[in-house]
Amino acid sequence: MYSQSGFTSATALSAAANYIMNSPEPFTHTYRTYVRLRENGGLTLKFWHSNAVDSTWDLGAESAASEPGGEWSIEAAYVADGGAVPDGTVVSGSQVPVTFGGEASRNVAPGEQFWSDEALLELPEGHYLAFTWTLKTAAAGKSIPFNVEGMLVSGYDAPGNLAAQETAEAFSESDKLQVLPSFLGYKKDVTKKLVFLGDSITQGVRTAKDEYSYWAARIAEGLGTKYGLWNIGSGWGRAYDVATDGAWLHKAQQGDEVLMVLGVNDLDIGNRSAEELLNDLTHIISAIKEVRPKTAVILSTVPPFNFEGEREAAWRTVNAAILNSPPAGVDRVFDIAAVLSVPAPADHRIKPEYMSDEFDPHPNGTAGKAVAEAFLAWYGKNV
Repeated sequence: MYSQSGFTSATALSAAANYIMNSPEPFTHTYRTYVRLRENGGLTLKFWHSNAVDSTWDLGAESAASEPGGEWSIEAAYVADGGAVPDGTVVSGSQVPVTFGGEASRNVAPGEQFWSDEALLELPEGHYLAFTWTLKTAAAGKSIPFNVEGMLVSGYDAPGNLAAQETAEAFSESDKLQVLPSFLGYKKDVTKKLVFLGDSITQGVRTAKDEYSYWAARIAEGLGTKYGLWNIGSGWGRAYDVATDGAWLHKAQQGDEVLMVLGVNDLDIGNRSAEELLNDLTHIISAIKEVRPKTAVILSTVPPFNFEGEREAAWRTVNAAILNSPPAGVDRVFDIAAVLSVPAPADHRIKPEYMSDEFDPHPNGTAGKAVAEAFLAWYGKNV
């Protein structure tokens, strides 16, 4: 879809799904999200959606990779000028309906993938895109996949069908509730379409809301808009989630070039061995190349995450293999660990100044800047 269309990702924000709504009764709810686009002005927008969970949350009790969403419907959807401040309102008169096959509403089947029609929007420089849609579930139980991590962008939600409303009345600020189409695209000819596949570190979790300070966003800015960049980083995601050959892998197969930064959660909560992780990475690379043989695969080392004991040993084994004898099909290797790690022999630890806080080894915005600068310098020499 991404690879075959004349549309490229309009934002560096990830809309990957790692959770699924599970309600004791049917509901109708409206979600409004403010997104900084890579370009503003006169835009032809188009959206693609995958009604499935991409990656496993925690140990999979609530949501698991490739789990299909339930039956639900889009009652109404709009794009609008969200203004310069993401405060729950939209600029009066700027709402443009998003339609599906010419219809304002659409029923969505479990696991279904589909496109919207094109929508034309004039978005002034410095203003956010506001995407608003009202979703209605068909029954109690599991329904709509979404992203449950701490919000990286401002979002608001409200009960009922309020998609057409321009004010913030009845809306509350969303918390751990990013509900967006899987792909927010705009019509754009680009030199190359990149896909960034990873976990929360690629998604940008723990960096400041609305600042786009994580490294994927900074790389997008550094590359410029002649390059498309689709960030499909998903919090708590792991390589074996992609290797289930489901929705997340399908997204990864869309790039002219794919950067893979996976492994932290495999070694941590997934408790995978080095061999198991390397086998999963090999499987993913093979599956990407099978669909698109000319896709270039950049495999990153596993970022440092302050592992100890057996996990540290596995981390070292995996990174040594990636650097010295990477899996078949890898075109290039980017050493993100070298950017983030303290000097050896404690190089399994992330530099303290790069931690989100004194206890959390998720890279912060300062780390995002360092990784982006290192990647852009490396990438420019290796294009």
